[in-house]
Amino acid sequence: MRQKDENRSAVEKTVRDIKRKTRRHFSAEDKIRIVLQGLRGEESIAEICRREGLHQNLYYRWSKDFLEAGKKRLNGDTVREAGSDEVKELRSESAQLKEALPVPFGSSLLASMTMVRLPLRRASMPLPQICT
Repeated sequence: MRQKDENRSAVEKTVRDIKRKTRRHFSAEDKIRIVLQGLRGEESIAEICRREGLHQNLYYRWSKDFLEAGKKRLNGDTVREAGSDEVKELRSESAQLKEALPVPFGSSLLASMTMVRLPLRRASMPLPQICT
């Protein structure tokens, strides 16, 4: 009886490993291609899913994500990636601001801020009471 349980668990483990290795991963281009085929309406969704080897629920989830992303982009809700010219401009502006900043204690802004803050902090602290 014990040997049957060991064999069964070994078989189940092998089946799980095979399923894990055979799971398909679709690229973004494949997902877009499949969704666009469905949106064209030349074939039924069932035919497309059968041919591509995927479940209809997965197709409809991709379709929903595709349409939501397009709607967000058209509404302007998505953040646009900065162009290379814009990045260069921002970097030069940042360098100019760093040069214009007075840093008396070396090149570290944090160190200079700490050195300015310490005397202010000490001045605001109450003096300790001395027993007389």
